[in-house]
Amino acid sequence: RQKNANSSKYFEKKRTKRHTQLWHCVFHIITHVRSIKQSIMSDTSSIDAVMVEKEDAVVEEPKEPELIDEEEEEANTNKPEDAAQEVEARPEKLQQAAAAPVQIVSIGNEEDAYAFTFHKDALNEILNKVPEKEHVAVVSVVGAFRTGKSFLLSWFLKYLHSDANGDAAKDWYTKFDKLGGGPGSNPDDTDAETHGFDWRGGSERNTTGIWMWSEPFSRTRADGSKISVLLVDTQGMFDHETTMALTAAIFGLSTLLSSHQIYNVDKRIQEDNLQQLALFSEYGRMALEQEKRESSADDSDENISAAVAKAPFQSIEFLVRDWQNFEDDEDEELMEKEMSEYLETVLKERDAKDLQETRDHISSSFEKISCFMMTHPGFAVTKKKYEGDVSKIEPTFLVLLDKFCRKVFGENLQPKTIHGRELTASELAAFMEAYALLFKNGAAFPEASTMLEATASANNTVAVNATISTYVEEMDGFAGPDAVTFRKDEDFRAFHDSVMNKSMRAFDDIATFGSANSIRKARMKVITDITQRLAMYEKLNESRNPLAGLETFLIPSGVAVLSYILRTIADATCSSWSQTCRASSDALSHILAAAFIFLFIVYLTKAKQIHDKLKQLHGAVTAMFAGDSSSEKAPTRAESKIKND
Repeated sequence: RQKNANSSKYFEKKRTKRHTQLWHCVFHIITHVRSIKQSIMSDTSSIDAVMVEKEDAVVEEPKEPELIDEEEEEANTNKPEDAAQEVEARPEKLQQAAAAPVQIVSIGNEEDAYAFTFHKDALNEILNKVPEKEHVAVVSVVGAFRTGKSFLLSWFLKYLHSDANGDAAKDWYTKFDKLGGGPGSNPDDTDAETHGFDWRGGSERNTTGIWMWSEPFSRTRADGSKISVLLVDTQGMFDHETTMALTAAIFGLSTLLSSHQIYNVDKRIQEDNLQQLALFSEYGRMALEQEKRESSADDSDENISAAVAKAPFQSIEFLVRDWQNFEDDEDEELMEKEMSEYLETVLKERDAKDLQETRDHISSSFEKISCFMMTHPGFAVTKKKYEGDVSKIEPTFLVLLDKFCRKVFGENLQPKTIHGRELTASELAAFMEAYALLFKNGAAFPEASTMLEATASANNTVAVNATISTYVEEMDGFAGPDAVTFRKDEDFRAFHDSVMNKSMRAFDDIATFGSANSIRKARMKVITDITQRLAMYEKLNESRNPLAGLETFLIPSGVAVLSYILRTIADATCSSWSQTCRASSDALSHILAAAFIFLFIVYLTKAKQIHDKLKQLHGAVTAMFAGDSSSEKAPTRAESKIKND
């Protein structure tokens, strides 16, 4: 038996050691393969040297099995598990650490090559990183495919990382050697500053759908307030694979979401660029006209007419790439002057009707139109094998790039606004979802009336939520679940009316877009909700009334007192020989006894409630007889609010 036991122990330790050696082999093989992969990405010529280096690290051949003590066995058993856990944990760590572009709209699926799919969860994951009440600005780049949109956005990322605290050096673009996002970028790199929007040289399209950078950037506005900046990259237009309707949908959705949209054009602003922009913004102008018709048809609501006072979109900036006509590319002031003069020349009035209508459409659709021009970055950048080497970029391009970044992300950066209201991240998500639903099929550009309804619906939803939130916040402090003071009916009604008026004014300030009928429905929804909540607050306030429920005790007590008085009178006035008097006295005695028994039973079942009611009654009586002293005290917060309102 001892021999068999020793043999079993020997083979058990033999198997354990073989498992240990196997785990070591697996770990070294994984390490070896990853090292070779990284070496291939960085320098393919060093593969042989890496393999020779790694051959020295290969595990030794297993030796003959031998008996080892329990401590060594336990140590060898734990090592491969730790190594395996480390290998398994690395990809997850890298995935969490690295910021990257996230696709929020994709094009095509297995059933429909032109399907328009909105990824709501991906967008919400980004917007959840924005502080709750902080406004957001959305900077997007649109334009024809293969014109350097993603390349420009990667430069934006470099600038925003360099200017994280608003102190970017004048030569910030010389502080690094390589631009992220290019062909040579390492996807396993955890440094966020080396990442960028994916860009490639060549003639084939690279970006499809709409992409947003996964991390918002916090900036400081001119008034000192904080604003979160979101960067958006869009699929290039006219790539021979995307329909015109789908191109219009991508451009249109990007325009609706952007607070500052950059229209990337090549070499000059041509007439077809203006016509395309007018086409994609045409539904905004139609929405304004539709709003005017509906508001004039119903004169009962005067607040709706304010919705048509401003253009539907905020800022559009033409970015002319590879501009070759500067008089002196070393005189920055002269170049800025030439940019302004060029835009005035492009947008000036024309005698031809169709040309002038195009310009009128653009002017009526955007609040601000500007222009910036940049020189060619250098022919080395246009080559397909270019991997982002900054030293190969022309210095003039970098100087203009610096001025453009400071212009776009300066103190005058405006948040996304819709109908004059600056949006937070949650409100932007609501509008984004409403607009994306219009493009879900990707087959036809939505009609302006449909766009108007979607905008009005999203805006009314924001108005309803803000109004109810205002009402609940005020009423909770006055008569909510945490309140302890009973409010008289007149005080309760006065406070409710004050809060109601304040809430409805907030609703009217927000719900200024859409048809009178849609706004009326939203208003009725608010009133219905507030009415239901009012009933709840009334019940809560009534539960704190010290006199509530006293009828349970007062009625039996009154019956008992009345019975006692009548019996006393009957005993004093009736003759002793009268049977009627004796019967009446006995009946009144029974009623008195029944009343006392009922009160005793009620007291036993509701002793705690009775005790609380007595305390409330005592407090109410004390408050009544302390009028002079209480009048000298400072008014409560709720009473002050009633007085102020």
